[in-house]
Amino acid sequence: MKRISQRWPIAVWLIFLAVCIFIVSRIQIGADINAFLPGSPTPAQQLLTEQLRDGVVSRLILAGIEGGAPETLAKASKNLAHRLRNEAAFSMANNGEESSLDKDRAYVFDNRYLLSSAVTPARFTPEGLHGSLEKALQMLGSPAGVMLKNVIPRDPSGEALHLLEGFAGQSRPPMQEGVWMSRDGKRALLVLQTSAAGFNIDAQQHAIQLIHHRFAESTQGPEFSGLQIQLSGPGVFSVQSRDHVENVAFNFSIITAMLVSILLLLVYRSWRVLAISLLPVISGALAGIAAVSMGYGVVFGVTLGFGITLIGEAVDYAIYFFTHLSPEKPPNKALENIWPTLRLGVLTTICGFSPMFLADFPGLAQLGLFSAVGLVVAVLVTRWVLPSLVSVNFSPSTPTRLAAWLMALIKQAPRLRPVVLIAVIVAALSIALHREPVWSDNLSSLFPIAEDKQQLDQSLRNDLGAPDVRYLIAISGKDREEVLERSEAVGSQLDLLTNRQVLAGYDSPARYLPSQKTQQARRAALPDAGQLRANLHQALAGLPFRSNLFEPFFKEAEAVRSQPLLTFASLQGTNLGLQTESLLAHNDKGWKAMLPLRGVTDASSLQQTLARLDGNIVLLDMKQESDSLYQSYVREAITLSAFGALAIALLLFISLRSVRRVAAVLLPLAAAVIIATAVVLASGQKLLIFHLVGLLLAVAVGSNYSLFFDRESNSDVHEADSRRTMVSLLVANISTTIAFGMLSFSGVPVLTAIGETVAIGAFLSLLFSAVLMGRKVTS
Repeated sequence: MKRISQRWPIAVWLIFLAVCIFIVSRIQIGADINAFLPGSPTPAQQLLTEQLRDGVVSRLILAGIEGGAPETLAKASKNLAHRLRNEAAFSMANNGEESSLDKDRAYVFDNRYLLSSAVTPARFTPEGLHGSLEKALQMLGSPAGVMLKNVIPRDPSGEALHLLEGFAGQSRPPMQEGVWMSRDGKRALLVLQTSAAGFNIDAQQHAIQLIHHRFAESTQGPEFSGLQIQLSGPGVFSVQSRDHVENVAFNFSIITAMLVSILLLLVYRSWRVLAISLLPVISGALAGIAAVSMGYGVVFGVTLGFGITLIGEAVDYAIYFFTHLSPEKPPNKALENIWPTLRLGVLTTICGFSPMFLADFPGLAQLGLFSAVGLVVAVLVTRWVLPSLVSVNFSPSTPTRLAAWLMALIKQAPRLRPVVLIAVIVAALSIALHREPVWSDNLSSLFPIAEDKQQLDQSLRNDLGAPDVRYLIAISGKDREEVLERSEAVGSQLDLLTNRQVLAGYDSPARYLPSQKTQQARRAALPDAGQLRANLHQALAGLPFRSNLFEPFFKEAEAVRSQPLLTFASLQGTNLGLQTESLLAHNDKGWKAMLPLRGVTDASSLQQTLARLDGNIVLLDMKQESDSLYQSYVREAITLSAFGALAIALLLFISLRSVRRVAAVLLPLAAAVIIATAVVLASGQKLLIFHLVGLLLAVAVGSNYSLFFDRESNSDVHEADSRRTMVSLLVANISTTIAFGMLSFSGVPVLTAIGETVAIGAFLSLLFSAVLMGRKVTS
């Protein structure tokens, strides 16, 4: 019966592990950008979220082919573009080739009277036609004269020229050898648009791999020797970020596990102790990831990387177990004396992290759930499973010399109280008098792009003439027609603002697909055949054009009156169709039209103009809104952390039933938090939201130390047991410092922030606990 009672915890644990492994094997790792997007956004935040996840920009990949002569680069560009246009993964592969624009030119010219915003009844009066013909006559002597000579008989009102001038406002890269090329001729350029949404990192990774495969196929042969392709864009950055975090999580977990293993071997000199000590770590990490996967459906890379920290924290519980294991007690009684304190420490951790579950910030909520579940499972495995895995008479070697040395140090530690007091005062003053803002106020600081990647991206954008789209107008409506009509109304105002140089230009879906109402008005602006002939005849007075030259014009104008109006299907197979599609979006709530703005010089004037229009129009400042979003997260995190601190204080008061004891437990933690914060700021950094997470975790870890010191100070504990406790705290602190200290070198800002604050905070928590409560322990 006793054997059965020892085996049931192992059976339950193994079944639980199997379930966790099954869930973890099916996890979906999400892009870290999604970890920083709100769960319940405002309308402006919703728009920002949509643009970051699935907007036009999020699906663009910029490509540059380098390493050869211009003619070789051009040939490689044409080969690659041709292959990618046949791939379903890409909705657009544009390299500036004339052949790729033939359908666009035909669409624009054939439908010029329905597309041109200049088409009004006045355009086709004798005076209007005369003015258009005079302008055309002047341009015949320009370099564009050869083209106009063939166009004028079909388009005397100049609608094609008007449309061309509108498109010319959009920057285009230089042409060389029939493709887009940098001005120095050293880089062939391509703009690619993925079919998949920007937030679909797996699809983005597939698209990037496809580019490299097709490039390799396109550059086979000695003439292409030395060519290489460079890629940039949001999807490229997301894939690189995820791969980096995954590599960091794997590599640093291996390194950390090795270092902690060496520590345990040095202390306990037993491979068996080492193997068993890692079981709470593995169990906690699997449970944490499984809980996040079940709760959110996706696990962010940052959460996965955070799993490394459990190696340092969860192994503490095994250290407490083995350090208190002795031949005089059965294994299941080893933790009996310290279990109430250990349990209280775990509860303080849960109290500290539980408010994070309420965060509107998914990244923060995931870390809270991961930490709470992981640590609870780790301590339960230590309490119920580990005793069943060691024999009754098993007792690891105890470092007696270390224990004696440690107790001597603790006895002397209270002498440092004045030093600690001065250090805390200096640290608090340095924070209060810090000249720069304490908190980082922009979202990009959480996942900065490497300097060389930034330079490549900026170089490609400069070569392509791609504007940095910061401002975007979003127009909502119940259907496509409504948003197109509203886009036209906004566009007319933007044209006026462009003339006033409030902005350099804009793009709009209504430019390529006018609303049905506008198309009907433009078609109605064309006079009947007889009137049109009469008007043109009068317009030719004093001009050197023959009257019979314009028969094609009369014929095509008559065709416009009878042909069907343009629909989205009319754009099928054109680059303009892809452009229009990228500027329109719809879901179950209706439709949206996006109007990217270029060169905004006066945002306030722009906002005032839009405020006078329909209420379904939103001006989004991408940078301001993203920074504002992050700042709201910081405020929320500070509030939730304050609630967590209050919950910890309340729990301690309920458990310890003494204000003095609660103060004694919290003082070392408060001092450690103040000094850790001051150290981070003194290093030239601004605080990130994850520094706050690190401080919260430092409190959770440090509370174990101060609670054990409180236990030793306020109970009749045998000297040998007290020595074991102090040794276990030291070893646990070293393992925690190793794990989090390694994380501070990860190169991932969010993980570095957590690592450095916890490593400093945990070390100081143990030191200050000894300084403030060590006298009673040794006495």
